[in-house]
Amino acid sequence: MADFISGFWNMYVMVLVALSILFCVFVLASNMTKREKGPVQLHGHVWDETLAEYNNPLPRWWMYLFWITIVFAVVYLAIYPGFGRSNQSRGQWAQYDAEMQAAQERFGPVFAKYREMDVMAVAADPEANAMGKRLFLTYCQQCHGAAAQGAKSFPNLTDSEWLWGGAPENIKETITNGRNGVMPPFGPALGADGVKDVANYVRSMNGLAHDSVRAQRGKEAFESNCVACHGADAKGNPMLGAPNLTDNRWLYGSSEAVIIETVTNGRNNKMPAFGAFLGEDKVHLLAAYVLSLSKK
Repeated sequence: MADFISGFWNMYVMVLVALSILFCVFVLASNMTKREKGPVQLHGHVWDETLAEYNNPLPRWWMYLFWITIVFAVVYLAIYPGFGRSNQSRGQWAQYDAEMQAAQERFGPVFAKYREMDVMAVAADPEANAMGKRLFLTYCQQCHGAAAQGAKSFPNLTDSEWLWGGAPENIKETITNGRNGVMPPFGPALGADGVKDVANYVRSMNGLAHDSVRAQRGKEAFESNCVACHGADAKGNPMLGAPNLTDNRWLYGSSEAVIIETVTNGRNNKMPAFGAFLGEDKVHLLAAYVLSLSKK
């Protein structure tokens, strides 16, 4: 989504429109010929064995109509405005600016009030929480759910487990700049049997049904390949976004098949950055709301 909402596509459309208008002008200008005296020659093209056409110039009334449509298009694009924000005194940009100014006058003092407060204090304020909840339902529920309990590959925000840390500054950093949690694939290095051994070891750490022989072999493979990110105790690393593998909470599922898929192919989880879009004040309120969810 972020790739589509950019200035490149505006410029792409404007250049396409400008080239289309110039091409229409070229077609008309190249056909501005007068009808010559004498017999009219055939054009030289033949269709369907005998069907031919005379080489007559385009009718004047048709060309005038075509010129009128081109002039109308240029005037319309200038007024709309169709070539960027060159004319901001009218149209959708003027309406947008007016609405933003009205919103700033109405909500600016409210945002300023909470901007100076600590995130923990904002999280305890009912009015601030109501504002944060509306922001969450607008921008976050598509991935994390309306109740913020997550879904497959999207973390639950109502528990006490955090991939990147649950301190206020960690939450604000996540919302502002986004996150990209990458686990490399280990299938080529471990092989099918080695991956299955690691999967059984991970399940054993959570009290799930497992093959004890494979789990023992998997422990050795885990210590050789996985502790760099998940730690020797497998409790994760919030600096890397590496999850705790001992808490029986799963982003993708706890079945042997799903864990094998994760170890074999790796994972690439990306949360987009909202800082530039929302602004510091809204990020502050949103972070406080998310924090309040986990504190409940």
